[in-house]
Amino acid sequence: MKLDELRPAPGSKQTRKRVGRGIGSGLGKTSGKGHKGQKARSGGGVRPGFEGGQMPLFRRIPKRGFNNRGSKVYTEVTLDMLEKVEGVKEITAETLLEAGVIKKVNDGIVILGNGTLTKKLNVKAARVTKTAEEKIKAAGGKVEVV
Repeated sequence: MKLDELRPAPGSKQTRKRVGRGIGSGLGKTSGKGHKGQKARSGGGVRPGFEGGQMPLFRRIPKRGFNNRGSKVYTEVTLDMLEKVEGVKEITAETLLEAGVIKKVNDGIVILGNGTLTKKLNVKAARVTKTAEEKIKAAGGKVEVV
């Protein structure tokens, strides 16, 4: 294959719609907007969620509770999960992802003290519970809060 033979996949490139360029283009005169009305005007149209004056869905459904936008979501990792990781001396969020122990990191990982740990591991996590820290240090490992 040569550089001059490269072509984009069929259907992946579309030509831009050139409106208001004469009757022969098929999009002349009203530029595909029809005749008059709110949607034909400059800046016309309704805001997202507008239902023609009917009470919109987001106002019809009941509201309850409070969603804290500043809260962090941690991925929980137990000591039993750390025990299953093979051939790794330093535990970080990235090494756990590669090992397939966790599916996603979110705002960091938190090490929970469930289970037992026999290996000597260096653990780097966003949070570590007291029991987990005690068990890791008892096994001869180190804990670092990142």
